[in-house]
Amino acid sequence: MTGEAGTDSGAAAVDGVLAALADPTRRKLLDLLAARGEVSATALAERLPVTRQAVVKHLAVLDAAGLVSGHRVGREVRYEVRPAALDATARWMVALAADWDRRLATIKRLAEAAEAAEAADAAEGDDGRG
Repeated sequence: MTGEAGTDSGAAAVDGVLAALADPTRRKLLDLLAARGEVSATALAERLPVTRQAVVKHLAVLDAAGLVSGHRVGREVRYEVRPAALDATARWMVALAADWDRRLATIKRLAEAAEAAEAADAAEGDDGRG
C-alpha cells in the first residue's frame, strides 16, 4: 500500500490520530468543536461529564495529533478543529479498504473459477456414464 502512511512520518501521523480518537471523550470533544467552531476548554467542560482540567489534557492529546489547535483570546484559549490530520487518516483508510477490496475480489474470482471447474467435471462425469 502506498500513500501518506507509507512514510515513517505519515505512519506516525496516522498512528497519532488513531490513538487520539481511541478515547470516547476525545471523540466527543472533536464532535463538539466541529459543531460549534472555536470553543474554550471551560465551555467544552460544561458539555461533558469531566472537569475542565481533564478537558485540557484531552485537548493536548488532540493537539499533539494535529486534530485541534488552540489560540489565546484574552484570558482564555479557544480551540478549533484542524481537519488536515483527519483527511490524511481518511486517505489511509480508503487505501486500506481498496487493498482489501482487491484481495476479496481475487478470492471471489478464484472461488467462482473452482466452482465452475467442479461443475464442469461433474457434468463430464454424468455424460460419461450415460
